[in-house]
Amino acid sequence: MTTLSRTSEVMGLRFDALREAACVERVVRGLEAGSGGVIITPNLDHLRRARTDLRYRRIAREADLLVADGMPIVWAARLAGDPLPERVSGASLMLPLVEAMATHGRRVFLLGGNPGVAEQAGEVLARRFGVAIAGTRCPPIGFENDSEEMAAIRTQLASSGADLVLVALGSPKQEYLIDQIRDVLPGAWWAGIGISLSFVIGEVPRAPVWMQRAGLEWVQRLAAEPRRLFRRYLIDGVPFAVRLFGWSIATAAGVIGRATLPPRI
Repeated sequence: MTTLSRTSEVMGLRFDALREAACVERVVRGLEAGSGGVIITPNLDHLRRARTDLRYRRIAREADLLVADGMPIVWAARLAGDPLPERVSGASLMLPLVEAMATHGRRVFLLGGNPGVAEQAGEVLARRFGVAIAGTRCPPIGFENDSEEMAAIRTQLASSGADLVLVALGSPKQEYLIDQIRDVLPGAWWAGIGISLSFVIGEVPRAPVWMQRAGLEWVQRLAAEPRRLFRRYLIDGVPFAVRLFGWSIATAAGVIGRATLPPRI
């Protein structure tokens, strides 16, 4: 079991108040102690989903490590008077985690991405960090409803000996899958990383660092995939951001109290 950190509650989710380096240290310490865990990195859209999707909310609340992948969440926590030290995105956290696995002689499994992406990303990460890739798999569309494919995934994972499983399926599919199959490697750490494997191989360019720090990474994503992301970012995201900052102001003023959340186990 890992040591608990200070947490910051934002609209019903309890985020760990950790910087990226401390997250990596938490994972390494956990593996050394023989315990695995689940890492979830909610952004604004995921926080919005947690308000209505009971399954996702439960998974997020039960996560062993929950950090904010979204500057609006960081700003909201700060405004509410219970600050988070920095944004910790899944895409950014992935590389130092992989480097740490290489340093400590641990093995990494890559699951998800477009066809062939996990294998290519594994080759890139192995060359860059010298990490041992325990296996890769890019399941086909609709795999979650295919009992044979699900059984094959479980079998491959169980025999891989992986210490870290990076699941690149997008949210909430990746969180649902981790919740469903993590029992095959209970001593491993599991993390949903979205489109990050495509970043690794250069298939999709990531926004410049200044855009990431300014909370504008979504602008580049929207420009690259307007048809898919227009509703998420503008129709759903903007009104929810207004609601989030309203919550922050009301919480700071004592108009509303913080949620009574179950303790971390």
